[in-house]
Amino acid sequence: MLTALVAAVLILGGTLVVLNRPVVLPGAERTAQARVAPPDGAAASTPPPAGAPAAPAATTAPPQAQPPAATPPPAPPAATAAPGAAPGAAPQPGAPEGAPAKGTGTFTVAQGSADPVGRGTVRRYRVEVEDGIGIDPTASATQIQGILADRRGWTNDRKNGFQLVSGGTYDFTVKIASAATVDRICGAAGLDTHGEVNCNVGNQVLVNVKRWTVGSPQFDGPIDEYRALVINHEVGHRIGHGHESCPGPGKPAPAMMQQIYGLKGCKSNAWPYSAEGGYLGGPAVP
Repeated sequence: MLTALVAAVLILGGTLVVLNRPVVLPGAERTAQARVAPPDGAAASTPPPAGAPAAPAATTAPPQAQPPAATPPPAPPAATAAPGAAPGAAPQPGAPEGAPAKGTGTFTVAQGSADPVGRGTVRRYRVEVEDGIGIDPTASATQIQGILADRRGWTNDRKNGFQLVSGGTYDFTVKIASAATVDRICGAAGLDTHGEVNCNVGNQVLVNVKRWTVGSPQFDGPIDEYRALVINHEVGHRIGHGHESCPGPGKPAPAMMQQIYGLKGCKSNAWPYSAEGGYLGGPAVP
């Protein structure tokens, strides 16, 4: 009897031990250690102790919609020059491009000489160009020499001759200069050239570079012809000719006429003589 009671007690104790033992499911330990890797630089989470209930698997939050990147404002348009404006320094006020209103006030003598042309009294002359006005002295001297040697020029009278020189003695100088310099030299002799016209003073023929480069709105012809008019008119004063007027409507204007102030019915003309040798003059101006 006692033996049967002891056996029953032992069986009951073993059953209680089995019932109190924790149940381990297959794979539960691995699930407990799994975790989402922390972002770079973040500390890793401390794993729960063995036997603790598994934490629910972390889920990645759906990416938030990013607002569209702001469109940068358009760059302002590059500045552009006004139509017709040239880059760099603008021409001097009152002077067209290529004809500066002011030079340096110093002159360069054109180098080179030529044989005398014409008969009678031969006047030696040299050509000077003011520095800083963009005119080539040698090319200008060559052109002036050609004008004075032309058969339509003053040598046709068989009383006057001319010779281009660059050194030695000379009778007069042809100076191409800025308007400011022409005004200063001519003004010293009491002549008002008002920044526009030429003059003959002392032993100098002063040619305004504006007239040399752009001519005159009154003159209907190429610039080379107008240059011939300038030289013939001023040299004409040097050899004793005064101003003349238009001889009649439709006729050639005299070289000694101040054509820049109007033709008075005449036609533009640069030469004192025609190709046939006739003098193209007009009534003397009192």
